[in-house]
Amino acid sequence: MKIELPENKKLVHELRFPVRWGDMDALGHVNNAVYFRYLEMARVDWLASVGCKPDPSGQGPVIVNAFCNFYKQLEYPAQVLLKFYVSDPGRTTFETWSTMERQDQPGIVCAAGGATTIWVDFAQQKAVALPEWLRSIVTP
Repeated sequence: MKIELPENKKLVHELRFPVRWGDMDALGHVNNAVYFRYLEMARVDWLASVGCKPDPSGQGPVIVNAFCNFYKQLEYPAQVLLKFYVSDPGRTTFETWSTMERQDQPGIVCAAGGATTIWVDFAQQKAVALPEWLRSIVTP
């Protein structure tokens, strides 16, 4: 299925990985819950690439909403290309979006998902303004 993302999204990261045998369920396709793992892998990989390391005594990202739409089954064996986008920075939040396609079927999106991310001061347990360095990255 061809998915059109709104223009205000900015591609910031790509991740390639294999579908593992254990990712499948009894019906022989990747279990729906595993797609959220794939989204998490890409998000964590991207955050590390921009220097955002987890610091429980400081500030950092927290996911407050996540979704995934399933268009075409992924199954073993396959190599997945996950494209990771950011958009819509607010005072304390930004959006992430991802598409997943098989590398041997370029342009055919098997699933698309995303999350709303809020920036939190962990000690205070409350939302705080996005740091400027991050705002500059997530602004299309």
